Amino acid sequence: MKIGTSSVTDDHGAVDDAAIAKLAAEVAALRTGGHQVVVVSSGAVAAGVAALGLDARPTDVSTLQALAAAGQPRLMRSWDAALAGHGLVPAQALLVPHDFVDRRQYLHARRTLSRLLELGTVPIINENDAIASDEARYGDNDRLAALLAHNIGAAVLVLLTDLDGLFTADPRLGGDDAVLIERVTTDDPLLSIAAGHGGSGRGSGGMASKLEAARIASWSGVRTVIANAARADVLIDAVGNRSVGTSFDAHRRKLGARKLWIAFAARVAGRVAVDDGARRALVERGTSLLPAGVTDVAGRFVAGDTVEVVGPDDVPFARGMVSVDHTDLRKAAGHRTTDLPAAVAHEVIHRDDLVLLPG
Repeated sequence: MKIGTSSVTDDHGAVDDAAIAKLAAEVAALRTGGHQVVVVSSGAVAAGVAALGLDARPTDVSTLQALAAAGQPRLMRSWDAALAGHGLVPAQALLVPHDFVDRRQYLHARRTLSRLLELGTVPIINENDAIASDEARYGDNDRLAALLAHNIGAAVLVLLTDLDGLFTADPRLGGDDAVLIERVTTDDPLLSIAAGHGGSGRGSGGMASKLEAARIASWSGVRTVIANAARADVLIDAVGNRSVGTSFDAHRRKLGARKLWIAFAARVAGRVAVDDGARRALVERGTSLLPAGVTDVAGRFVAGDTVEVVGPDDVPFARGMVSVDHTDLRKAAGHRTTDLPAAVAHEVIHRDDLVLLPG
């Protein structure tokens, strides 16, 4: 389960011990029922703001990182006390994006988390905000939770928030046109819409990040539920597949960890436009992208960065990890590989590093 900042802190940003105690009781009930539970808990930055007596949440990265360092112990102290009441031991693990994009780190994280579960602990996960660079971040814990669900092979991902689920309109704006959407199937266009980014103001997420997390989890083969953290037995009902919040079906097609990262989590550093022939080759035959099919290059990127691939209609249809930097690609664009110098990569994006975007 992932719990958002607004659901574990009060209006002043201080850690809400009662809210955490409520969720800890549900975790304990699931454990008694034979389930293993991993918790991704936001709230460190907000707790740091409250602990240091600041009037508002800052926006500069260095201060936010410092506040996370101050708030994380307070967050864990609350989880420790709440779980101890049920005879459970929390185990803190702070992750960074490199733990998912690097194969060795990915497997190491899986082994560590598996061992923590074998030992009977409740892993409490957060992004390592205090040291993560602004260029290499998950951006929010919803995305981290979805990638983590893939890593450990979870059966269900529960994203807890201060809303009852995904609505047809923002219910906080009033009116009668906001209707709860109870189920989203894998072919539902809702999995590709843009939702509002606005949240409580104490966290970094919003419904948009939860939809993105649901996409990631769906393409990992993991059922996802978005529900209200304050609802009685919300976690138990979500795991039991009872009607609660919005449920997203797991997709039959599953992407591997590396392609999940490229498709959904990597920072997009640029854009590569291709002609219709290259688009058909990528979509229909699953080929690598060659310089001959490139018509335009935008952005500044180096080999290993992730870029969007767009067709003649300027609509992104794929993402990939490039093998060449933007300067060399601009020179090579439109040229056949036989005409290129040996020092220039003859594949712009290898097919193993290319992902066709869902929908």
